[in-house]
Amino acid sequence: MSMHRTSPVSSPAVGARPRSRVLCAVLHLACVAAPLALAACATEVGTATSPAAVPALFDDARFAPSTEPIDPADVFRMTPDMDAYLQNEVQPTARSKGLRAGLTDALYTRSKLQLEYEASITRNAAQAFEARQGNCLSLVIMTGAFAKAMGLDVTFQEVTTDEMWSRTGDFYFMSGHVNLQLERAFADTVGKYDRYSVYTIDFMPQPETMGLHVHPISERTVLAMYMNNRAAEALVVGQLDNAYWRAREAMELDPKFLSAYNTLGVIYMHHGDSDDAERVLHYAMGSAPGNARVMANYVQVLRTLHRDAEAQVIQARLDVLEPFPPFYWFNRGQAALKAGDLLAARGFFRRELDREPDYHEFHYALAIADFGLGRVDEARSELALAMSDSVKRTDHDLYAAKLDRLKAYRQANAPTQPSVQ
Repeated sequence: MSMHRTSPVSSPAVGARPRSRVLCAVLHLACVAAPLALAACATEVGTATSPAAVPALFDDARFAPSTEPIDPADVFRMTPDMDAYLQNEVQPTARSKGLRAGLTDALYTRSKLQLEYEASITRNAAQAFEARQGNCLSLVIMTGAFAKAMGLDVTFQEVTTDEMWSRTGDFYFMSGHVNLQLERAFADTVGKYDRYSVYTIDFMPQPETMGLHVHPISERTVLAMYMNNRAAEALVVGQLDNAYWRAREAMELDPKFLSAYNTLGVIYMHHGDSDDAERVLHYAMGSAPGNARVMANYVQVLRTLHRDAEAQVIQARLDVLEPFPPFYWFNRGQAALKAGDLLAARGFFRRELDREPDYHEFHYALAIADFGLGRVDEARSELALAMSDSVKRTDHDLYAAKLDRLKAYRQANAPTQPSVQ
């Protein structure tokens, strides 16, 4: 995480994190050379033209009630522990440094709350505070909850970034980015020197976001992003009922947040409701006719319905728009690995890394190919990069264990130095 300050006339600056790009979870669904795919970017798939959600797109009778409460009020709710931290840690610092500096110092100084970036699930404010970790959307929500409790004006912002992809099983995620600005309150200026009127709090390295387009989004859009993320995460683990109600809630919170429509379409597809999926994705296609993520899912559902001629027309448009979709070279590399062609696999993995150099699984795949080719040092280097780029604790621990085993293997098989006779 990093915090930076901007004057009213300067462009937004952005903060610091380690070298790897942050995969911020604002999730959408897409299909990429695999059964189904989820994606998380509220920019490309973020706007529909309709003024309100379309009730005809919902099919409640097909789904059992959610097994967990779905209440938007819970997302930003402060807990007693959070209130105590506000009173005991934030407010004392705020009295000397100002409200905004006091808040960011108390939340993000490593010696205090000791937050960690962790992207396995999207947490609400209370969960992120309790776990002391979260993805960028979770940390933005938690920071916003504290800021609102302090009476600060909060502006949430969507940052247009390059597509960042990840996957879990057959699901592919495109990750977008959000941050927030804290406006200076009048009471925060009395007796304090602070020439900045706006603090921007961000969780991506500054060089990666300098000059990128940002635009404000409403709190309801942030809530819709949160519900959409949770819907996608529920779908991945097979909780289709919970996923449906989360996606439905996202659409009702912000009917113009098109990613939720895409998510609902994929939920229907997994639930076996192809007609419902076609209806939702057809609507999304009409609202965003050039969106590759929606197009790919729509092609799939048309094929499921045996409407092959229509699918072929849209696939042809998609091939022009995106001739080499995300994970294209990675999947070719995996096929080459299975065929035993390690050199070809290595080349494909390197091509994938050329366009997404910070994704852990690509480094891991290249490490496998390098090891098979006897490039032990290169394999160790790629494993180290996979570990440093991972954004889930489970992935980090897996790569750390493999790296330890590879180091032990290298030591055991190191050439012995000839002794002098």
